[in-house]
Amino acid sequence: MGNNTIPDPLDGIWKQFIQQLIDHGVKPDRTRWYVIRAERYLRSSPHDALALHRAEDVHAYLDTVGRSGRLEDWQFQQLVDSLEILFADTAKAPWASTFNWDNWHVAGQRLRTRQTEINRKPPTDGLRGLQKARKPQESGKEVEPDPEIMRKLIAEIRRRAYSIRTEQAYSQWISRFLRFNNEQDPSRLGATHVIKFLEHLAVDRHVSSNTQNQALNALVFLFNQVLDAPLGGLDNLVRAKRPQRLPVVLTRKEVRALLTLMDGIYLLMARLMYGTGMRLMECVRLRVKDVDFDYSQITVRNAKGSKDRVVPLPETLTEALRDQISLTKTLHQKDLMSGFGAVHLPDALAKKFPNAPREWIWQYVFPSERLSVDPRTGRTRRHHLHENSLQKAIKKAARTAKVSKKVSSHTFRHSFATHLIESGYDIRTVQELLGHADVSTTMIYTHVLNRGGKGVKSPLDVLG
Repeated sequence: MGNNTIPDPLDGIWKQFIQQLIDHGVKPDRTRWYVIRAERYLRSSPHDALALHRAEDVHAYLDTVGRSGRLEDWQFQQLVDSLEILFADTAKAPWASTFNWDNWHVAGQRLRTRQTEINRKPPTDGLRGLQKARKPQESGKEVEPDPEIMRKLIAEIRRRAYSIRTEQAYSQWISRFLRFNNEQDPSRLGATHVIKFLEHLAVDRHVSSNTQNQALNALVFLFNQVLDAPLGGLDNLVRAKRPQRLPVVLTRKEVRALLTLMDGIYLLMARLMYGTGMRLMECVRLRVKDVDFDYSQITVRNAKGSKDRVVPLPETLTEALRDQISLTKTLHQKDLMSGFGAVHLPDALAKKFPNAPREWIWQYVFPSERLSVDPRTGRTRRHHLHENSLQKAIKKAARTAKVSKKVSSHTFRHSFATHLIESGYDIRTVQELLGHADVSTTMIYTHVLNRGGKGVKSPLDVLG
């Protein structure tokens, strides 16, 4: 496999990985190619141990490789297979059991960036080719979901204007539920089967409480909205309790240190999240029309809970944002000249204003470098910058800055709220800026301030 080898801490995993490949139906003389795919992924990562890898790392890598167009369809499918077997079956990473591997098998055909190659043939190799031989992911034989049920599911989700992420998550959970019960007709299933499936997730798969609740929500939606057969017998089912955790907050010194190590568009976006309290997706989905330089404010549209809110535009970012929007306008004009230039709009708006998707004001402030295919409509558009690339830049800066906290994009939002309260702003103002429906949600930041070194003097310090 060449002179480039994986560091010693990973050497012991390869025998197990190869055995898993064989167990999944890969012929012994083909296992080396799966190992090569996994090795290339690991060499691209800064992590030395498999336990440090997260879903976002794999997602970003697959996105980058898929968009590059370097691999043929069957090679990309092979790559997805190798990473699934490496993390789900060999390393048994907790996140791997809920990672949407199936979606990546389909997504591979949509990620090619050359416009003449956008429409690719459906994958015919990879995991799809191994299904007859590989062991079932849940229990029983491998079955394909009823196409009519999945069609109705997607129709009901889109009729309610749920996000593409909800659509993908619900589809995945319902597919897994049907595989677990070895039954293609969900009308023969009921509350007992749902309870057993949830117990399997909790006891055998060790998934988090949030994951269990997401699976339950998907199944309730299936029975209530798609099958029109509301689940009975769930009265005694107790939803998994969500852990009550305090938010991770950076000091001002840590924020400065982290931002100093970032540059380019990622620096601008990180400063914007810290300066406004916007969530990750609110930032990447920001549109030109929602930045108001005259009033020094930004309107956050269709945020969590389908609500709009207004946040202050930091004065220190005015010029940088103007420059970014100017670059975006130039890019948009080039797209229009090439016959593209449309952007995604919610269905209702797109129908009411059919010309709006090509208008300048509706474009994303932080557009993707490449055109891509909309998974719902099949149209080629320029979407916003992928959120995983920003997340990776933040994590890399945090590691380089040696910040001894678990830093994510959401940490900037927590720090924004805490630092406002530290500066004397009242809790209601902070609640409004964050878009919380209940002030009790915002109160958690006062708990951060009132505990530990800032709120309580240790009795050890007064012993004398």
